[in-house]
Amino acid sequence: MPAPTAMLDDIAKRLRTLAGQSPAADLERNFRTLVAGAFARLDLVTREEFDAQARVLARTREKLEALEQRIAMLEGADPSGR
Repeated sequence: MPAPTAMLDDIAKRLRTLAGQSPAADLERNFRTLVAGAFARLDLVTREEFDAQARVLARTREKLEALEQRIAMLEGADPSGR
C-alpha cells in the first residue's frame, strides 16, 4: 500500500488532469483568448506611459498659462481675463 502522502499526491494529480479536461477549463481558455484578442484590438497604453503623458500635459498647461499672462501684460490687459 502506498504511503498516505504519495496517495494524496496521486489523487491531486488525477484531479488536476480531470479539471484540465473539463468543459469549464475549455470555457476559461476560450474566454481568456477572447478577452486577449479584444484588448489587442484596442489602442491601449501602459500606466507608465499614461502617467508620463499626464506630466507632459501638466507642464504644457503651465507654460500656456504663463504665456497667456505675458501676452495680457504686453497688451496692457488684465491677466485675469476681465
